[in-house]
Amino acid sequence: MAVTMHDVAQRAGVSIKTVSNVVNGYPYIRAATKERVEAAIEELGYRVNMSARNLRTRRTGLITLAVPELSLPYFAELADAVISAADAAGWTVLIEQTSASRERETEVLSGRRRHLTDGLIFSPLALGPDDLGLFSVDFPLVILGERVFGAPADHVTMNNVAAAKAATLHLASLGRRRIAVIGAHEGERAGSAALRTEGYREGLAEAGLSYDPALVREAVPWHRSTGAEAVGRMLDDGVDFDAVFALNDALALGALHALHAHRVDVPGQVALIGFDDVDDARFAVPALSSVDPGRDQIAQTAVDLLVERIGASGDPAPFRRVVPDSRIVGRESTGEDGSVVGVQHGGTEPVAAAPARA
Repeated sequence: MAVTMHDVAQRAGVSIKTVSNVVNGYPYIRAATKERVEAAIEELGYRVNMSARNLRTRRTGLITLAVPELSLPYFAELADAVISAADAAGWTVLIEQTSASRERETEVLSGRRRHLTDGLIFSPLALGPDDLGLFSVDFPLVILGERVFGAPADHVTMNNVAAAKAATLHLASLGRRRIAVIGAHEGERAGSAALRTEGYREGLAEAGLSYDPALVREAVPWHRSTGAEAVGRMLDDGVDFDAVFALNDALALGALHALHAHRVDVPGQVALIGFDDVDDARFAVPALSSVDPGRDQIAQTAVDLLVERIGASGDPAPFRRVVPDSRIVGRESTGEDGSVVGVQHGGTEPVAAAPARA
């Protein structure tokens, strides 16, 4: 005989409504109660009747995660973290890769597949500050990243400026005085490159180091190959530098390859730090120092906010912007042992835009 919600309620000593709240991811449940219900579900082998639930709630049980490029380790690991967080809350994730195409990103917000899922976690790269109107949608939406601020949606972003400043100051604290940055995007007004380059400049200023345009190198897109090319050009140009801050880990891994190819000792001659703390960083030779921007917290927070919006009724709550804590993990590429050498605290604040009623 199939196990029912009533059976779970009896085993856990709670009401059927409480079991339903746990199964459907209702956020305001006491931890001890939730643990009892989850233990009863596990012991009895209860399985949710998804067809019945979807008909009753008019929901699909699916959410979408739209990211620019799964071949980049950061987005692949972010997707994995979002899938894990959603699965724990009883949701299935549909992945869309936009390839940073404006057409595809617009399609994600308004296209024919939009009705297939109950909400969207979206990391735009082609859309920007001039496209805020596109984000006034009638479905639950959480925005990730640094391209769009002030949209009428919950937003989970990174501590970009503070973290980049801290990474630059960390290199300076190790005695490095000619700190190069790779991954700059000339003319960019919004986005990770602009914010992290701003943090780099602030770090130089606080350390009493002069800004030298010869040490600022563009790399588009942020891939291993462009990182290797940027550092290779600096070496070929005879630019004097003793440290490199790469604006993501893919660039840093490419930079490390170029330094090895030119027989430059890391960290003896050049210290190197990246950004994102992807899994590959720990297995590079030497292991790569990096900024951990709080990827797992970003994923969990995005899922929590979206599930809360999907289940909300009545007047919508004010939108929020959440910035997770970030930290610097010092490894062999800066002469360290893998310990955390700095933390930048984030926080939660209201988004200026007012929530729209569906």
